[in-house]
Amino acid sequence: MPIADDTLYSFKYVNGHPKNTREGLPTVMAFGVLADVATGAPLLLSELTLTTALRTAAMSAVAAQVLARPDSRVMALIGNGAQAEFQALAFQHLLGIGELRLFDTDPAATDKLMANLRGSGLTLTRCGSTAEAVRGADIVTTVTADKTNATILTPAMVEPGMHINAVGGDCPGKTELHPDVLRGARVFVEYEPQTRIEGDIQRLPADFPVTELWQVLTGQAPGRMDTAEVTVFDSVGFALEDYAALRFVHAQAQRLGLGETLDLIPELDDPKNLFGLLQPRAAALRRAV
Repeated sequence: MPIADDTLYSFKYVNGHPKNTREGLPTVMAFGVLADVATGAPLLLSELTLTTALRTAAMSAVAAQVLARPDSRVMALIGNGAQAEFQALAFQHLLGIGELRLFDTDPAATDKLMANLRGSGLTLTRCGSTAEAVRGADIVTTVTADKTNATILTPAMVEPGMHINAVGGDCPGKTELHPDVLRGARVFVEYEPQTRIEGDIQRLPADFPVTELWQVLTGQAPGRMDTAEVTVFDSVGFALEDYAALRFVHAQAQRLGLGETLDLIPELDDPKNLFGLLQPRAAALRRAV
């Protein structure tokens, strides 16, 4: 996921492997680089697994601030894995969500989530199905991991005025919403060309209308238009979010004196003589032989 302006360049290496947990590895693993455009010199090499969870939750909350009803207090959280706590806390602190209705096909995931959120002040309700969890919810967040064209949410489950925060559909062949859920809602995306390929709208015609979120945030397009409207944020995550996150991490690391220097680029007495860096080592090897 590369991106640059005329000052800084960044990329994120990220992958998702739902079966990884069987091997004791996280489903999502990521790291990122921030570099100086003028020289190409790397400025920061950082983990982005944890940071991705934070920025994903932050974007969900930013979208919900303009798309969800202002009086939203109950959120259904479908999929209680690694991203779930971040989503829950972002919506609690930035939107005033007070109750979470939880469902996961793996009961242990819900156990983990409830243990981690104990003492958060949130009311936690375990549910036996998606349909039970979304009943009466103001906001529905779907954040499942299986790489299939799944149907987590169907039209019969959608109630007037709901905001749907669809996070789990984020690569080709991986979706969460029945297409008719999208057809019955106003759909908002981060970057339309990418979401057409990776988001839930990949299952709909190329001319299906969507609005990029930046247009709402800058006042160029309306967000929620009335209390009965159903809105969907078809979130896939895109490079600009990681660029912003890496810039923030770099700035805070400098401010707090965190991190360590890595010799990723060779230091040369003569920057035009790269081969000369090898000569002392070659001579030492010959002597050793």
